[in-house]
Amino acid sequence: MAAKGVDRDTLLDVADFLHREALALDERRYRDWLGYLTDDISYVVPLRVTREGLAEWEVSPTARIFDDDKQTLTLRVARLETDFAWAEQPPSRTRHYVTNVVADPGERDDELLVSSNCLVYRSRGDSIEPNLYSVARRDTLRRAADGWLLARRYAVLDQAVINAHNLSIFL
Repeated sequence: MAAKGVDRDTLLDVADFLHREALALDERRYRDWLGYLTDDISYVVPLRVTREGLAEWEVSPTARIFDDDKQTLTLRVARLETDFAWAEQPPSRTRHYVTNVVADPGERDDELLVSSNCLVYRSRGDSIEPNLYSVARRDTLRRAADGWLLARRYAVLDQAVINAHNLSIFL
């Protein structure tokens, strides 16, 4: 299959958008991060499963770690701003390393389909054991008046077993 691709300037804009989004998360500017999302955002993290040999799928077609919209993401952010987010006391320190960004035209004229890989480094408190999450992301970005917004994120973790007590961060 021949690559469709987008022009170099658009690809640079898309990569810049993803890097700024990651920076907002790493700096715990969650309200700013919500501003990177469309009102009809779909944020899905399916469950990875381990199956025999040539199984049809390795990602559950129905089970989800997260299946959020703008309302539930806003509630998650609001909870992180309270003293009741026990999973984030002390807060996680994260670094999102976004690589392998590829953008293709979407189904709509104002959308792009974006694939990227993301490695998330997470440390908490004084623990000497960091968590690493390797994630394949498939995003839909929608053009807005002042740039891009994230309309859909489908983020698949490479590991079937999460090496942490919780997954309370955004991928």
